[in-house]
Amino acid sequence: MSVLAAIAVLALLIVVHELGHFVAARSQGIHVNRFSVGFGPALFKYQGPETEYAVRAIPLGGYVGFPDDDPDSKIPDNDPNLLRNRPVLDRAIVISAGVIANLIFAYFLLVGQIVTVGVPEFNYQPGVLVPKVVTEQTSVAAKAGLKSGDIVLAVDGKELGATEASLQTLKQIIQDHPNQTLPLTIQRGDQTLSLRVKPEPGADGNGRIGVQLAPHGNVVRHRTTNLVEALSKGAVEFQRIVVLTVDGFGKLVSNFGQTASQLAGPVKIVEIGANIAQSDAGSLFQFAALISINLAIINILPLPALDGGQLAFLLIEGLRGKPLPSRIQDGVMQTGLMVLLGLGIFLIVRDTANLAWVQNLFQ
Repeated sequence: MSVLAAIAVLALLIVVHELGHFVAARSQGIHVNRFSVGFGPALFKYQGPETEYAVRAIPLGGYVGFPDDDPDSKIPDNDPNLLRNRPVLDRAIVISAGVIANLIFAYFLLVGQIVTVGVPEFNYQPGVLVPKVVTEQTSVAAKAGLKSGDIVLAVDGKELGATEASLQTLKQIIQDHPNQTLPLTIQRGDQTLSLRVKPEPGADGNGRIGVQLAPHGNVVRHRTTNLVEALSKGAVEFQRIVVLTVDGFGKLVSNFGQTASQLAGPVKIVEIGANIAQSDAGSLFQFAALISINLAIINILPLPALDGGQLAFLLIEGLRGKPLPSRIQDGVMQTGLMVLLGLGIFLIVRDTANLAWVQNLFQ
């Protein structure tokens, strides 16, 4: 059920994106002949007065079709309500509407979360948690007497307070002191202990002790039924996620070699969503908002076969006073589509191979 919930979230976001294109076109009187959710064989079709609506077998995409590209269309080529015959601004509105719809939907998802289940916030407590000693008998930490569940209250005389920075402070001190003994103050249940640990240098020269570290505290949810407050808090959370997402894309581009492995395809997204649905269904709001914002930002990038690529062509047309030759546009779009399809297939194969149940088949 958790997997189905994650797939449903992804399909919903695609519907929202395509619905943005559809509404923007129809509200301007532009002809639309297809609205499809998914790809592949049609599971359900309905022919409206002008538009065919379809749900297809593979729910990892969708499209809005225009008679401009349909050789069987009976609409005359000079019809002013064909998308290609509309002014640049009208077409730009239609193309960008999917991105705008995803951003608006993400914002209201966050508002809905605040009103219904509340936004999770981490309530920090003093110290840094040691969830696990990696190698229970041979690691530096184990030899020093550290155990899973311990809380590090201080290191080298520096107290680790109830703040987000404490985790990074402890990590940094350990990394900066290879082959140097560090005194630790440890809380273990009701006891306060003093231990001494000597980080060993790793391959990069940084000190390490063989433990996992995590913030110490618990998650609390803040919920409000005040609509004005919810709209305000939703805007703050929306801005935070957008800034983090844009920053993440910036790091991906500027440091591609180190960050490329973090790229996730639809299989990985569904896996993450399924884990969230299983452990904390309320967080599906934030998960859906995050994916919706990512979908919007990816689509607005000026890459061929994406909305941003089409907007780039429109910008060139506006500056030139006429569109680029169709052979150039078709060539760029087809090349971009092949690259994106290749990347998508690679991510699907890689992420599928990394699934736990798939790896268990080969053990």
